[in-house]
Amino acid sequence: MQVLVVDDQVDNLLIIEDMLASLYRVHTARDGDEALAFLRTNGRVDLILLDVVMPGIDGFEVCRQIKTTPDLADIPVLFLTSLDKPQDEERGLALGADDFIHKPFNAPVVLARVRNHLKLAYVGRALRDQNEQLAQQVEQRTREIRAQTEQLVRHEQRLVAAQAATIAAFCSLAEVRDNETGNHIRRTQNYVRALAERLRDHPRFRAHLTDDAIDLLFRSAPLHDVGKVAIPDAILLKPGKLDADEWEIMQRHCEYGRLAIMQAEEELGADQWSFLRYAREIAYCHHEKWDGSGYPQGLSGDAIPVSARLMAVADVYDALISKRVYKPAFSHEKACAIIAEGRGTHFDPDIADAMLSSASMFNDIALRYRDEENTH
Repeated sequence: MQVLVVDDQVDNLLIIEDMLASLYRVHTARDGDEALAFLRTNGRVDLILLDVVMPGIDGFEVCRQIKTTPDLADIPVLFLTSLDKPQDEERGLALGADDFIHKPFNAPVVLARVRNHLKLAYVGRALRDQNEQLAQQVEQRTREIRAQTEQLVRHEQRLVAAQAATIAAFCSLAEVRDNETGNHIRRTQNYVRALAERLRDHPRFRAHLTDDAIDLLFRSAPLHDVGKVAIPDAILLKPGKLDADEWEIMQRHCEYGRLAIMQAEEELGADQWSFLRYAREIAYCHHEKWDGSGYPQGLSGDAIPVSARLMAVADVYDALISKRVYKPAFSHEKACAIIAEGRGTHFDPDIADAMLSSASMFNDIALRYRDEENTH
């Protein structure tokens, strides 16, 4: 890895170079103009150690120019300074500096901070590269889906075939990227169908839950987490609970799923009543809560689509009875008790009641498609 050290004092350059030369390729510059000229001529380095007080343009201005140059902006900048006023550090951090190393130099501190910031920069670049590769894979897979759909619509029964193929292709993509099992998908779609059939004659749901609608809900349910294709592996596959920043990113899978499905609808020339409408609703709204405390929109009550309200109960029940790295699999009885507690807050009360009155059917589905490591 390459480090650029910028300081107008030759002895400081020699001290830093002596500390780092055995571990990194070290370049030096005597002032800000020389440093910027080096970066323009020689391209990138992996980290910059930058003196603040120098003749000509000072370190703050050099940092500003680096951080406003797209090709250089992600290079970590660590200020070398004897300044000790809080406002000096505030100014440097506001300009995009990553850290400060105070003079006189302490060799272990310098080595530790250089090593840590190089590691952070490496991880950041790796995640960006991974996201770019994922975007290319999604784009390629989307092109394949479109090509498959275009081929199917030429057949005599093109409408039904195109619908089935499109949903199947999305399901395949979701299973490849999701950290849940294929059995989770089978269980949740069967729960959704069981709930829909239980509620088909209910006055609140009769108009929504026709035979065709229930069949489409069953086929669309596996797409509830299709948006996870856009979540970085470091978060999606993390073996433990997410921190606040990671959780904020994870929550975006609802928006990503909706966007992917809407793009497919646009390509197919579908209107708001397209066969993907339930998939779109479920992907976007299945984490909304009856009392408005869910995400991504904070919808409440009947403003949440029926399809998403059904999926919410199915998804939570299955999460409760399934083993996770941060929790054991709960028993069927405990899962039912938690669903009952969420009646009217997390869940549509009538849908929660339908689940509880169909509890034995849910348990049968869970046992039929159980994961080997889960018991409940």
